[in-house]
Parts: sequence; C-alpha cells; structure tokens
Amino acid sequence: MYETVLESDVMIPMRDGVRLATDIYRPAHGGKPAPGAFPAILERTPYDKTAPSRSERSVADPVPASRREVAEYFVARGYVFVYQDCRGRYKSEGCFTKYLSEGEDGYDTMSWIVKQPWCEGKIATMGLSYAAHTQVAAACLAPPGLAAMFVDSGGFSNAYQGGIRQGGAFELKQATWAYRQALQSKVATENPAAAAALESEDIRAWFTRMPWKRGHSPLRWVPEYEDYLFDQWSRGRFDEFWKRLGIYAEGYYDSFADLPMVHMSSWYDPYPRTATANYRGLSDRKRRPVYLILGPWTHGDRCLQYAGDVDFGPAATLEGNIAENFLSLRLAFFDRWLKGKAEQGDGPRVRYFRMGGGPGTKNRDGRLEHGGVWKTATDWPIPGSRPLELFLRADGSLGGSPPAEQEAFLSWRYDPEHPVPSIGGSITSGEPVMRGGAFDQVESDSVFGCSPPFLPLSSRNDILVFQTPPLDADIEVTGPVFARLFVSSDCPDTDFTIKLIDVRPPDAGYPRGFAMNLCDGILRARYRDSWEEPRAMEPGRVYEILVEAFPTSNLFCAGHRIRLDISSSNFPHFDINPNTGAPEGSAGPFQTAVNTLHLDATRPSRLILTEVPPS
Repeated sequence: MYETVLESDVMIPMRDGVRLATDIYRPAHGGKPAPGAFPAILERTPYDKTAPSRSERSVADPVPASRREVAEYFVARGYVFVYQDCRGRYKSEGCFTKYLSEGEDGYDTMSWIVKQPWCEGKIATMGLSYAAHTQVAAACLAPPGLAAMFVDSGGFSNAYQGGIRQGGAFELKQATWAYRQALQSKVATENPAAAAALESEDIRAWFTRMPWKRGHSPLRWVPEYEDYLFDQWSRGRFDEFWKRLGIYAEGYYDSFADLPMVHMSSWYDPYPRTATANYRGLSDRKRRPVYLILGPWTHGDRCLQYAGDVDFGPAATLEGNIAENFLSLRLAFFDRWLKGKAEQGDGPRVRYFRMGGGPGTKNRDGRLEHGGVWKTATDWPIPGSRPLELFLRADGSLGGSPPAEQEAFLSWRYDPEHPVPSIGGSITSGEPVMRGGAFDQVESDSVFGCSPPFLPLSSRNDILVFQTPPLDADIEVTGPVFARLFVSSDCPDTDFTIKLIDVRPPDAGYPRGFAMNLCDGILRARYRDSWEEPRAMEPGRVYEILVEAFPTSNLFCAGHRIRLDISSSNFPHFDINPNTGAPEGSAGPFQTAVNTLHLDATRPSRLILTEVPPS
C-alpha cells in the first residue's frame, strides 16, 4: 500500500493557451514520490476539485468523503489520481461555456498526462453528472491513453432529447443550475456587488414570471451564464448547435474510443435515456465490453434506498448489493481493465433494479414500501422482452383490444397560466423550485405551482386519465415507454405530455390508494414530423404523434392498475408552451388551447410498454 503526495494547482496548457488547474495525487514512500510509472485516474469537474463530491457517500456515512480521501483510496492501490477544474471554473483559466469545451480540454489533458514519467500510458476516467459529461465528450475524440471509463449519471448521448431539451421542450433544471452555479462563478467571487445582487434574487419567485427575458432575468448579473442559458433555451430546432462535441455523442459513436466502459444511471435521474442510448449505440459498434447499471435512485443517490416518498427496500442501494461499496466497484473495474487482473471477472453486461413487489405499507419515515429486486441481463433492451400495447378508450379505460367506436374523442383546455405542476419525476438540480423522485400524484403545499384544496392530479380538468382494471396477474415492465396518439388542437402549436403511473389500491396506510409516478415524456407539436424542420399545426386537423418517455422498470402487481395521464404541461420540469407558435424562450402573450385526443377504430391512440415475461 502506498502513501500519497500531492502536487496542487499544476497548470496544464490547452491547445489555445488557456491553462487548467490540476491536482495530482501520486503514490509515495516516506513522503517522496514512488519510482516508476502507474496507471492514472482522471476526474474533471466544474464543482471545485478540492470540494467533496456528494456522490462519494456511503450507506454507513452520509457525509461525503473528501476528494483527497477518494484519491488516497486509489493511490494506495497503485494509481495516480488527477482532479481538474474545468475551464473558467475555480482556479482554471478561461471562460466557462457549459458542456462545449470539455471534449478538446479532456483530450489535451490526457495527452499531457500520458507524457508524464509517472504515467505508464493508461488512463481511466470517472465522475458523476457533469464529470460524466466531461468523460464522454473527451472519449468522442479517442484521446491518447484512455483505457477505461466509469460514466455515472451523465455523458449526453443527445442533449436535445435528454438533459437540456426533451421532445422539443426545454428542461428548466438548466435555469436553476445556472443560477446556483453563477453564485460560484468568478464574476461573483471577485465582485461582491454582483454576488450580493445574485443572492438577493428569489429564484422560486422568478419561476412565476416565465419565460424570462435576456438582460432581465435573475442571471443578468453574470452575463456569461445568462448567455449560454438563453442559447440553449431559444434554440428549438435540432440544428448544428445541438450536434456539437460535448452534447451529442450519438454523432461520434463511430469515432468514439473503443474501450471497456460502464454507463450507470437510475429511474428518477435525468439520464437513463442517455445511459441506455450510449450502451446500445456503443455496444453495436465496439469490440470492447460495454456495461449498463440502472438503479431506482434520484441523481447520484445510489446509497439511498428511497426516491421521494417511495422506499424500495434495503436491496435498492448499490452498496451491499451489487458491490461492497462504490469505491470497491470502481476499483475492481479499473483493476480488471488497466492492470489486467482477470480474477475480477467481467460480470453481467446489464444490471437493473426492477421496482415493485413490496408490501405497500407505510414505513416509519412515512414512505410507501414499494420494494424491488436487482436483476441481470445479457443485453438491453432485455432479451425476450416484447411490446405491450394498451389502447386508450373514451370511457377512461386502458385495455388490450382496440376501440370499436367509429368516432370517439376527449378534449381539454390547456391554459399556460395554470400549468400542471411537476410532482417528482426525473429531475435534478431543481432546488428550491422542484425535486425528483417517486411521489403520490396528489398536490401539496410543498410542490411548486400547487394551491388549495390540494386534490389528486387526476381531478384536474386539463388531464386525461386512462387506467386498466385491477390486474389479474403481475406484469413486469422494463424498457422503453411510448405513447402513439392521434391529436388535434385549435392552436398552431401546443405540447402533449404523458406520465406512466402504478396505482396501488387503498389500504389502511393509504386510504385513498397511492398513484406512484414511474416516468414521463413530452412532445412539442411543431416537431411532430421533424426535429430539424418544425411546422405549425392546422387547427382541427388530426395528427398521429409519438411521445417517448424515459425507460423504467417496475412490477405492476396483481390488484394494481396501470395508468396513463395525458395533458399539455409538466411545469416547472419543462418550459411552458404559449400555444402561439412563438419562438422558444421568447416572452410574449399566452393563448389557451383546446386540445383533443382521438380514440376510435381508425385512430387508435395507445400506450406501448416493454413487457418482460415471467422467467
């Protein structure tokens, strides 16, 4: 076992002359660097290379390990560990432009590392969230020395369809993230007046004034951050802006580094679609193994057995179930692929947590005991899985046979001034405005946008609710979730949203039952035919659309119901469509839309799940 010596703030030059601050932890004996060369592990972060990462918690200790403690764990076992501040953040030089510098900067950093006498020529990368994005961005360029990757909850496959935008709509977690990070920006830390101005803003109140206006938003005090946010918000078309290095790995799969990699995410994280897309796209093209891990957590919370108001049991944590702990999981992977320790084995290609099957009681913390188990598979989607089509009917039922009516439809009024509130879901970085997870779909005073009398969402007249009868047998749903809908509107543009829900019947703990959200999706109607070329709707004309939700895995137990909610808003998870066809991210008047879902024999709207037959 080695001791550790640290070289702090080594300034590594990039191709444009900007220098990035880097801490290098090296194996040592007696306070001096050990002779010889070692494999290196690199983590690049915008969150301060000296501050603890919240991902480095354990079941036993909710206080995250420090960066040094994490580095010392790997250094003791024969690795050099390298942390780096991203461009424009903390001690690194340059201007921060979210996501778009990480490919070249990661490549240049690894080119520098492999030339150092203490590096044997192999580099592994790791990190959560933004530090996952930095890994995948660099790997698109196949940098020298890159030999293994552990990508945790990030690494955009296509940020236009998950992470920044989704279905044409904009994810407003980007706004809350930008505000919080602007407080840590160089402008704020070097200018007390700017810091005070930012701190005086009530970001929650600002969400009642959507959409914001450039130069008149809570980010106006740090124009660098306001500019990149509005660039993302206002670019609705899938054009060259979205096909750039750092946010579009799909466009780089052919040139992507061929190396062993793990893609990990979770059902209430913003990145299960990214993880599964990267797994599928890279597995199809590369020789080296690609692994997939999907848990039941919110973003990076793999040491928690609950998400929101739902508890998945002690089996839900990564620690103690699929590995001794998160550190040992990564060490075994790096030892296998950087040091050739074949005794570590390859392990299953796919590990996923299937939610459900628990007793359904309320635990001492007031959470539903939904339960769940870890399962393995040889591939994704799960081999042997099959589509399960459930047809929507005008009486609110959801069933396996198409409707027989020659004409049937249901309409609702979508008022942008009163959008449907987001109760949980695949949300992160949304505090203090929104939070992710699984919740009973009932309004409360803790959820942004709700107001008394705090009734179930199903009571709103702008939500269509479809559900099966109580199930006769268990059904496992694992994989992609879609809705193929026939819709019309009296406006030139509007949104269509879906939400998949597991409805548990009433009992003593939950006398009104429990409607647990699983996943959701959205489509901005102007993009129904093309992401590149939006087109207005013709009032009254019926269109066939496909709305994709994020993947999920859940056991719908006998006696439960499968439910699908359809509406036109999910706020503040996504921005509000004004129904006017106005450019995205622009201020202007709102218009109430009357939207219609068609449900007859010639226009059979349906939910498409992925069913895994009993083994």
